Amino acid sequence: MKKIVSVVGARPNFMKVAPLHRAFVASGRIDSKIVHTGQHYDAKMSEVFFQQLELPQPDYYLGVGGGSHTQQTAKIMLAFEEIVAQERPDLVLVVGDVNSTIACTLVATKMNVPLAHVEAGLRSGDRSMPEEVNRILTDSVSDYLFVTEHAGLVNLAKEGVPDEKIFFVGNCMIDSLAHYREKAKNYSVAAQLGLSAGGYILVTMHRPSNVDSPDGLEKILRMLELSAPLSPVVFPMHPRTRKNFETFGLEARLQALPNLHLLEPQGYLEFLGLMENARVVLTDSGGIQEETTYLQTPCLTFRASTERPITVELGSNTLLADLDPARAFAHVQAVFEGRAKKGVIPPLWDGKAAERIAEVLCP
Repeated sequence: MKKIVSVVGARPNFMKVAPLHRAFVASGRIDSKIVHTGQHYDAKMSEVFFQQLELPQPDYYLGVGGGSHTQQTAKIMLAFEEIVAQERPDLVLVVGDVNSTIACTLVATKMNVPLAHVEAGLRSGDRSMPEEVNRILTDSVSDYLFVTEHAGLVNLAKEGVPDEKIFFVGNCMIDSLAHYREKAKNYSVAAQLGLSAGGYILVTMHRPSNVDSPDGLEKILRMLELSAPLSPVVFPMHPRTRKNFETFGLEARLQALPNLHLLEPQGYLEFLGLMENARVVLTDSGGIQEETTYLQTPCLTFRASTERPITVELGSNTLLADLDPARAFAHVQAVFEGRAKKGVIPPLWDGKAAERIAEVLCP
């Protein structure tokens, strides 16, 4: 048996590790261990995902909590070093680009343990994003680089990564979506709100560049004020976004908006149902760009660049470089007028990426 320690820390990681753990166990050749760093420590952002994705209780929970990027990374490294020393794994597997990813990458590398990076090669070109730095550093020392889309192959080739380390396998995030899509129909938040399929706008916003300043929140608010008369708006609020609306004195104006449904962060299955049945999704998330592409739901992404260009080139995603309320509303109107962007599902986004990864790691 080959012992693999997989690391999760933040919400998007769970959807990628869940199908990997299933594939590892099903192979009969891999002893799969899960370490949860506790980077996301709110129950709504973490525990519910373990339950709904049918992940076992993690073998280790580090409970690192919040703090600055440096503090969080350092705490994870110190705790994870002890686990690696104790478990002596044959391989450490990290996913995505969060602080847990780079922290455990550095520990594995320093301790001479082979490293696999799932979702390798993604680049936004914006090194002001902590995630971009995490991605680049992780890829530079990984032994197995598992790629989700063609752009990843191009980026890794430009950076001089040897071909024998790179594997185009598809997207584990889509594995989870395909696996749980039918089950999500039993978690209809829209129906509970009295909303019909295709009859609402879904909004998520959490990136510091959008929600950590009064100007950014004012633009989000104005966008909602323009959109709400056109259609009901469902807005599950990230804790940092809700806190900042309060801090900057904009909460009362937000709550006064008619046709706006403010929700707590949703579980995986609840949010999957909301995405599938939305008329259009407004977001600044990375993973949601991929999920809406697979679901073929129109998506407007409020970021200057995307590390997932396939979602724009082939998918249903449109990139808006700034939070211009009038421009955003024009795109929303276009969707409601039947001029939504049409997309197709990218190659190898077929629900079998985790099986391909298991076969590479333990043939």
